[in-house]
Amino acid sequence: MLTTAEILKRVRELDIKSKRLTRHLFTGEYHSAFKGRGMSFREVREYAAGDDIRFIDWNVSARFNHPFSKLFEEERELTVMMLVDVSASSLFGTVHARKKDIITEVCAVLAFSAINNNDKVGAIFFSDKVEAYIPPKKGREHVLYIVRQLLTIEPKRKGTSISEAIRFLNGSVRHKSIVFLLSDFLDGQAASQDPRNGRSEAGFDDALKVAGKKHDMIGVKVYDKMDMELPAIGMMEAEDSETGSRHWVDTNDYLVRTNYQQYFFNQTEQCKSIFQKAGCDLLHLRTDEDYVKILQRFFASRHRPG
Repeated sequence: MLTTAEILKRVRELDIKSKRLTRHLFTGEYHSAFKGRGMSFREVREYAAGDDIRFIDWNVSARFNHPFSKLFEEERELTVMMLVDVSASSLFGTVHARKKDIITEVCAVLAFSAINNNDKVGAIFFSDKVEAYIPPKKGREHVLYIVRQLLTIEPKRKGTSISEAIRFLNGSVRHKSIVFLLSDFLDGQAASQDPRNGRSEAGFDDALKVAGKKHDMIGVKVYDKMDMELPAIGMMEAEDSETGSRHWVDTNDYLVRTNYQQYFFNQTEQCKSIFQKAGCDLLHLRTDEDYVKILQRFFASRHRPG
């Protein structure tokens, strides 16, 4: 558990890093990637060559005996929601950082990008139940509060239920929002079983389809290198962080390592399929990768013509 001094130091570090990234790397990219809620009327001005005749204000034009055009502007204010997996598996990490550390940094960068565009930011922390809900608000102090909660939250449960979190989102957030769902997607409440340890695969497709029709949903799958492949280090006792079950694994066995890796690929493909069918985006981020480049590519793909 972090001390108060360590929490304040970490919040300050994330504040500085996020501000630098949003100022130098994401300037304009976040704005271009996410559209506002529509167009709102701003004013009328005298008609100029090239104006769309569909926007001529005939009442004003008749009053002044001269054509006038209506001008519109994009309604920019958006709501950004973070659905953050705080289950026990998020504490795993073997290379660069724990999954929780990467998720916290990504959330901080996205939240500061949002408030720089005068958008609201909120958060839902979940395990196999909703652990905390922070309603969306504007402002730097609000984002710093979310970051502090990310650093200090101690979930009451260890498991994962993505469908539970999405259903809570659907019931509590009424307006269309940009929603980032950050998780390793090792969902213990789903239907099919993981043959390695009895846990389940992704089974949140119905909830995501409902959310995808209302919100702009983006999944961020954060995983560790060892989630994907086992090192050949002999007999190893493994413990499932969410269920507590233990079993011995012979990591020198090529077939064991191959099956382990194949399960990871199968589960990843299943997640990808669920997001595609729901019309939602899914990013993949390994804990030892540069998340900045991955976010930049994603933002760029959002506003690339065609």
